[in-house]
Amino acid sequence: MSLHTLSVLVENKPGVLARVAALFSRRGFNIESLAVGPTEHDDISRMTIVVNVEALPLEQVTKQLNKLVNVIKIVELDSAQSVQRELMLLKVRTDAESRSHVLEVVNLFRARCVDVAPDAVTIEVTGTSDKLKAFVRVLEPYGIKELVQSGMVAIGRGARSITDRSLRALERSA
Repeated sequence: MSLHTLSVLVENKPGVLARVAALFSRRGFNIESLAVGPTEHDDISRMTIVVNVEALPLEQVTKQLNKLVNVIKIVELDSAQSVQRELMLLKVRTDAESRSHVLEVVNLFRARCVDVAPDAVTIEVTGTSDKLKAFVRVLEPYGIKELVQSGMVAIGRGARSITDRSLRALERSA
């Protein structure tokens, strides 16, 4: 099994996410990460889906995804040919002695302190999942009070855009 990142352009309509997720569920695949949001076109949304499957079953699922009416385009993003990031917010226990050490870690990882309280700091960090795991490992000894993490978002490197051609194809079919 290996991780695969799919960038799926879909029509921005109710129920599309449920139909896409149901397709993975019916095949018995666990979605490791899922992020959905608008694109530069109001009528198109992008789903970034990370699944841990073998290549052949993934190919079958992408063929079935392409058959869904609201799916416009599917692209598998190779990690070397794309920019992939996740967002994490952490609330770390601090006191007068430990606060400066925690802030050093924040600077080292190019994170940002977004809230300070007498007994905690809230930190925002973005990066690859490996960077976020390392960040958590370094801060664990101070005591992580709370943690929330987004799904991965990804976009292909270079000037090419999958939305431009897909939007033209969508307009022609309408």
